[in-house]
Amino acid sequence: MNGAESGTRRVHRGPLLLVAAVAVAALAAVALAPPMAQDPAYHRFADGRRLLGLDHFWNVASSLAFTLAGLWGLRLHLRRRARGAEVPLAEWLFAFAVLLIGPGSAWYHLDPTTESLFWDRLAMAVAFMALFAAVLGETVAPAWRRHGLAPLLLLGVGSVLYWRLTERAGAGDLRPYALVQFLPPLLMVLLLALQGSRSYHAPSIWQALACYALAKAAELGDGVVMQATGVVSGHTLKHLLAAAACALILRAFAGATGHTARG
Repeated sequence: MNGAESGTRRVHRGPLLLVAAVAVAALAAVALAPPMAQDPAYHRFADGRRLLGLDHFWNVASSLAFTLAGLWGLRLHLRRRARGAEVPLAEWLFAFAVLLIGPGSAWYHLDPTTESLFWDRLAMAVAFMALFAAVLGETVAPAWRRHGLAPLLLLGVGSVLYWRLTERAGAGDLRPYALVQFLPPLLMVLLLALQGSRSYHAPSIWQALACYALAKAAELGDGVVMQATGVVSGHTLKHLLAAAACALILRAFAGATGHTARG
């Protein structure tokens, strides 16, 4: 695939209209919903075991899987650069944000509170939006990867800042952050299913989405998993599955072909 060919893509209007309709419907539903404060019960995890002087040890330790995935992703990016490939900024930012999820999540689990949760969610918001920009560049047009990145990052970071400010004001509102966490993955599934990918290693992307779905299920079943296994909680398993999802996405990036300086 030459540079001219890699910079073009036939975009079908029907699928894009469907994706746009889903996005508008989600925005309208969230706008009409009442404000959502952070539930204090969210901070009560099934596994609070103390080890090496740390409470919630396994939730803290498993958070570092994100750091390992991010470091591996950055290494893959550097190897691509060494081979002369252009690595888009959105892909660099995704790897760096995944790396930062590790310390952000570990900090939160050392003392689970709404205040400490801010740093965990900030890194996740950056990762979600950087990935969304990268997928838009793959499935719609390369310009989305470049020109859409900054607005998406502002939306992601802004949603977390808005949540924190409203919590401090005594009227917490998670609605914008909920959109950032759940709408981009849904739209990415639709875009990849309807438009496909120009260059990413498709099996890795679909495996990553499956891992992420399992991670959310494990998170919801935190106590159930702990009771069933007696060894690992659902939240710890969520960290490992979500980090694996990130690693699979980074592998898909590493298998990309056709990226040029346009990204």
